[in-house]
Amino acid sequence: MSARLARILSLDDFEHAARDYLPRPVFAYVSGAVEDNASFRDNRAAYDELGFVPRILVDVSRRTTKTTLFDEEWSAPFGMAPMGISALSAYRGDLVLAQAAAKANILMAMSGSSLIRLEDVAKANPRAWFQAYVPGDVTKIMPLVDRIATAGFRTLVITVDTAVLSNRENNVRAGFSTPLRPTLRLAWDGITHPRWLFGSFLATFMNHGMPHFENSYAERGAPILSRTVERDFTGRAHLNWKHLEQIRERWMGRLIVKGIVAPDDARIARESGVDGIVVSNHGGRQLDGTVSPLRVLPSVLVEARSMPVIIDGGIRRGTDVLKALAMGAAFVWVGRPFNYAASIAGEAGVAHAVEILRGEIDRNMALLGVNSLGELGAQHLMKIGGSHGG
Repeated sequence: MSARLARILSLDDFEHAARDYLPRPVFAYVSGAVEDNASFRDNRAAYDELGFVPRILVDVSRRTTKTTLFDEEWSAPFGMAPMGISALSAYRGDLVLAQAAAKANILMAMSGSSLIRLEDVAKANPRAWFQAYVPGDVTKIMPLVDRIATAGFRTLVITVDTAVLSNRENNVRAGFSTPLRPTLRLAWDGITHPRWLFGSFLATFMNHGMPHFENSYAERGAPILSRTVERDFTGRAHLNWKHLEQIRERWMGRLIVKGIVAPDDARIARESGVDGIVVSNHGGRQLDGTVSPLRVLPSVLVEARSMPVIIDGGIRRGTDVLKALAMGAAFVWVGRPFNYAASIAGEAGVAHAVEILRGEIDRNMALLGVNSLGELGAQHLMKIGGSHGG
């Protein structure tokens, strides 16, 4: 392990390191939320309002962090959430994440807002999932679905909380846009971060050419850097449940819906034939003020019934993972920390992040008095603060 990674002891440490490594606009894109960051803050606050009730003198020598999701065994109950434009913050970011996940037997979901062809990621990690934003132009929906299937993905995640673009003021203030516009300020941001400039951006340009948005549609999209090209942000305001049902008819693999917080939407998703849902407020990046996924998890579980429910948003410690599982989640996703890990140290950084989180879960299971994740339940938790409902 490098000396830099040896100093990183928690997932939050990756963020501190990435702040120095990444140019300000790129870091702002990864780290930022929207407007007043109310949802972003509440994602963390919800976990802080739960305390543990450990059991003692339990033989925990046989404990394991392994879990099963959709009849597939994983080495830990967390996966890498889909993260857009990962290959801008980290050299070949989506491939780095996919390869590290495959080696660690960790679930990885690739984002539709990515700069590396989905076919390349599917080849690097055949068990990876693909997350798509449904195109606003309905004539482009099925060609994209067919492309994902042809690439070999067996699980398709449809993100449904992006009817319009959110108000990401932090991106504007930091000079971030998609595509990036060449300016003196942007050039200065790159020059003053030479490790990123030479290790990621210029290395990508020299070895693979100008990155493009490769997977928003069946065809190639806009370049990541351009003074004149506009990215296609065709509005999705007209999309509805009928479009999801059409995708369900076409897609023969597992279908997951991401972005649900209302119990009624969980019910409709179940009745529409999806196989699972992700309770998510998009990491606080869409409607500011949307409640934390953890707060609505119990009521969503009632309507989900037997469907596996994944949760994301604000998870930074093994204790967070165990709290979500104890409340009934089948699995959790972690996003930003893995992006930071890939940016500062590539595949080795992601592997280190996986081991930090998996190690915390293993140690905390022992201290909590459980041998398997299936033993976790409401009996291990107590409300300790806050004014929100559970």
